[in-house]
Amino acid sequence: MFSLRLRMSILVIILFAILYAIASLIMHYLGVRGFLPQVLLAVGMMLFQYLVGPKIVELSMHVKYVKKEDVPWLFEMVEGLSRRANVPMPKIGIAHINVPNAFAFGRSLKDGRICVTKGVLDLLNKEELRAVLGHEMTHLKSRDVLFITLLSVVPLILYYIFLHFSLYGSYSRRRESGGSAALIGIAAFVFYFVTNLLVLYASRIREYFADKGSLDLGNSPASLATALYKLVYGAARLPKENLREIEGVKAFFLNDLSKAKSEISDLAQLDLDRTGTIDPYELRSLAQKKINLSFADKAMEILSTHPNMLKRIKHLSEYNKGQA
Repeated sequence: MFSLRLRMSILVIILFAILYAIASLIMHYLGVRGFLPQVLLAVGMMLFQYLVGPKIVELSMHVKYVKKEDVPWLFEMVEGLSRRANVPMPKIGIAHINVPNAFAFGRSLKDGRICVTKGVLDLLNKEELRAVLGHEMTHLKSRDVLFITLLSVVPLILYYIFLHFSLYGSYSRRRESGGSAALIGIAAFVFYFVTNLLVLYASRIREYFADKGSLDLGNSPASLATALYKLVYGAARLPKENLREIEGVKAFFLNDLSKAKSEISDLAQLDLDRTGTIDPYELRSLAQKKINLSFADKAMEILSTHPNMLKRIKHLSEYNKGQA
């Protein structure tokens, strides 16, 4: 867990430095001098995302929080994981969307929220759902939700800066200030591309840590592998319109929804007995194999919020060896 926090902290520093560089260009363009205004602008952008981030997620996912008497078995499951993880009991919500999945978010441990979608409650059994919730509980425990929230705002801000200054530069190309505005727009686009890759990398490594954390909370590799398999299958069956609605928040989910159709064929090969699950025997079989990803798969992974699912379940098969 310390390794994850260290990596995330380094990425926050790097992205803040990039944002500061763009802020410096804008301040110079506006004729503002001095260190303090530049810092205040960058910090203000981060603070805004920190304050409004959870509300944006709630609205995007149509989250409704529930009480213990509404779904007692779900509360007992989360309470048990919370005690094992030694973190405060998070709020529990149900997202009224068709996508089968779960997610966690919040500003701090005391502000933690774990949500399941309507679709996932119908798809997974209780062992599989517990493994998924253990994954989300680990996100809260490691505080990577806060890190990824802070990180994700940087490329978004840079993209809007790019749009504003590139359009302004085109509009005022004949004016003396047009060249400066265009330069800021180009710099913002380059930094947007770089920071987006860094955020995607951060998102992928936190998924590996959360998978391991779910196992540390007592869930079996086979339960989590089966849950991931079913989530990919469920997402692959969804109409494109459903996926487009939550495209902007897909990093919060357990798998990359946009890659589900391409991943399902690879994962189906792991289900040797065609039961719709990946059992311990099938995981042990996978552990003995070497997987080779194509160049296209590797390129897609670099541009994805989540690790390649075949690689991810391969990692789980390595943990499964100790339970053989």
